[in-house]
Amino acid sequence: MNHAHKLSFVSIIVFAAATVAAQAPVEVVRVVSKPVDRQVKLPGEFQPFMAVPIFAKVSGFVRQVNVDRGSAVKQGQLLASLEAPEMQAQIVEAEAKAQALELQRAEAEAKLAAAQSTYDRLKAASATPGVVAENDVIVAQKTVEAAQSLVRSYENSIKAAQAQVQAVKDLGQYLQIRAPFDGIINERNVHPGALVGPGASATPLLRLHQVSRLRLIVAVPEALVGGIVKGARVTFTVPAYPGEPFYGVVSLVAHDLDEKTRSMAVELDVRNPDLRLSAGMYPEVQWPVRRPQPSLLVPPTSIVTTTERTFVIRIDNGVAHWVNVGRGARVGDLVEVFGALKEGDTIVRRGTDEIRENTKVNIQPAKTD
Repeated sequence: MNHAHKLSFVSIIVFAAATVAAQAPVEVVRVVSKPVDRQVKLPGEFQPFMAVPIFAKVSGFVRQVNVDRGSAVKQGQLLASLEAPEMQAQIVEAEAKAQALELQRAEAEAKLAAAQSTYDRLKAASATPGVVAENDVIVAQKTVEAAQSLVRSYENSIKAAQAQVQAVKDLGQYLQIRAPFDGIINERNVHPGALVGPGASATPLLRLHQVSRLRLIVAVPEALVGGIVKGARVTFTVPAYPGEPFYGVVSLVAHDLDEKTRSMAVELDVRNPDLRLSAGMYPEVQWPVRRPQPSLLVPPTSIVTTTERTFVIRIDNGVAHWVNVGRGARVGDLVEVFGALKEGDTIVRRGTDEIRENTKVNIQPAKTD
């Protein structure tokens, strides 16, 4: 057999094989579309709902500390008392200054009354020509006006002195340190006799955390931020209580991705009235993943993966077409896919690259279980 006859013979065999493959029946299924809700595990961190370091606003010595680490306190409760003897001296000094100004005002008012009386007599006498020189009347009037100005000046000085007295007394209220909100004292750094004072660089006297309500911070990956729903109830667990579910409510969303981690901080509001949970715990959050649109689902056997592409085989009028897809999450017995498909498309149940593009196939209905 010559070379030409051999080529012709091979071509006939290939054509025959392709014809057999093309006519082989293939089982098909429909592309399903439905909303997909699933969960992924994300780490979180608890923070107190409110936390504040408590400093002394005035300088003084600690007289008494009424709480310690772990103490539960109510808003307005007295936490510590200070004493500052120099502050009482400041109050006495301010009050004495105000009293001295009161006496000076009284003297000025007496001088004003005398000047006013003199002016009134001269004014009355000036009604008779030649009795009183006009210049004397003018001088008496100016004396009255000067006395009135002096009285007003003392009145303003008295108001300022009284305000100073009140300011020192108000400052004295800070000798009693009270809780700004309900919470737990988680740090104590002073004892009676210690000298304390204002200043952000100073060590706080106490630290107060509100933990009856906690903030659960979760870093949500960029791929999942589209499914964040404010008000959603999210389940989580903590190592301290294995197997016991807790939940929080999505309350705050950062709306800004961290450049390093490509994640968005989301805050959950967690009620903790029995104080079983603590700030600093690292819970495992069952984060819900919700697609904004229904997902397309196919059997995993329908997806063909080669070194060059991932695809499913769609059948249109008995002709096979390769449709590139991206693989998503597994949903029960099906797999989420993304590509140029739509609900109801007919695809091969068991995809293979042996079914070539544009090959005619015989459709075999899917078997029912």
